[in-house]
Amino acid sequence: MQHQVSSVQVSASSFQFLITLTLALVAQNFASAQSLESYIEEATASNPEIQAFELRYNIAEEKVNEANWIPNTEVSAGYFLSETETRVGAQRARIGFKQMLPWFGTISARENYASSMAEAEFVEITIAKRKLGLSVAETYYKLYEIRAKQIVLVENIQLLETYERLALTSVEVGKASAVDVLRLQIRQNELVQDKKVLEQQAFGIQAAFNSLLNRDHDVPIETVTELALPEEETAFSYDGLSLNPELLKYDKLYESVAQSELLNQRESAPMIGFGLDYLPVSKRTDMDLFENGKDIVMPMVSVTIPIFNNRYKSISKQNELRQQEIETQKDQRLNVLESALAKAISQRNQARIKFEIQTKNLKQAQDAEEILIKNYETGTIDFNDVLDIQELQVKFQMNLIEAAQMYYVQSALINYLTKQT
Repeated sequence: MQHQVSSVQVSASSFQFLITLTLALVAQNFASAQSLESYIEEATASNPEIQAFELRYNIAEEKVNEANWIPNTEVSAGYFLSETETRVGAQRARIGFKQMLPWFGTISARENYASSMAEAEFVEITIAKRKLGLSVAETYYKLYEIRAKQIVLVENIQLLETYERLALTSVEVGKASAVDVLRLQIRQNELVQDKKVLEQQAFGIQAAFNSLLNRDHDVPIETVTELALPEEETAFSYDGLSLNPELLKYDKLYESVAQSELLNQRESAPMIGFGLDYLPVSKRTDMDLFENGKDIVMPMVSVTIPIFNNRYKSISKQNELRQQEIETQKDQRLNVLESALAKAISQRNQARIKFEIQTKNLKQAQDAEEILIKNYETGTIDFNDVLDIQELQVKFQMNLIEAAQMYYVQSALINYLTKQT
């Protein structure tokens, strides 16, 4: 009776893993998504790299205000060491000011150019946030993989302990040898070793995850311990790549070059200046004249003529070449993103195939285990076969976890590449 109870416990323990890993647990998947989303939001709010990008954007925005300027007013003053005599008196000094004004629309062109550069910086923020979210997701699922494997090892260590007790009982009644017991103990030691190695890996992944969130490295991270694959794939389109911020960045850069050229055209136009000179005049004492000692006020208008404008022509040529460069860079980046998307889709499909096959393999291995346990009741159990089946089960369970981890990592990458918002 004791043997029958033990066999039931072994069978129930191993079969439970298959149920928890393969059933579509909608509620738990939803909780997982919510937990991961909260981590991404926290990372976005506190990550120093994102904060640096936001400061760069604030600086670019402030440059719009900087663009609204005109040349400094020029004020001059002079005193005649040797007074110049005029009919109505001697000129004693000269005071003047002059203000140059840019051509019509130049200030607006400067502001438009600064605004286009600020928009390009804003796209950089969007890119940085999406890359950060992807890194958080990848690290989260890696931590899930390690912890799920730890659970598998604990379950199988307990399973081997049960087998060990069965083997000891069999040794007492002459149905097994001490070698069988030792082999079971060696196998347990190997699983304990793997579990401790995974614990150390978990510490490193946890520290990396907390670093993304700008937290202390030892802050606990909550993750799910099981993930089921959805029955249907999330819809996506290659057209979504055209709205990826990594490509939109080049559109903004192209527009900024266009605004730079408009500004160049405005700056190559003449500048108009207005001024006023004031010359105080001393009265003549040797005679009384009409308007004797009347001060001189002289309004002035000046125009700068860009005769030697090779500089502006060169800037126009540079802008044209820059736009061509941006177009080729965008085409190249699109090719890279399309390749990455195709690879992610392929690997996600591979993960689903592996998950389904490993699920079948695990079920068959558990069926074989049940047969071995039933054979124990008739006295024909072979503990070598038990170890082989147990090793296969661990392998299939690990493969299931790795397949699920790969599936969700590739889904996160597909989402990064095709998400429109």
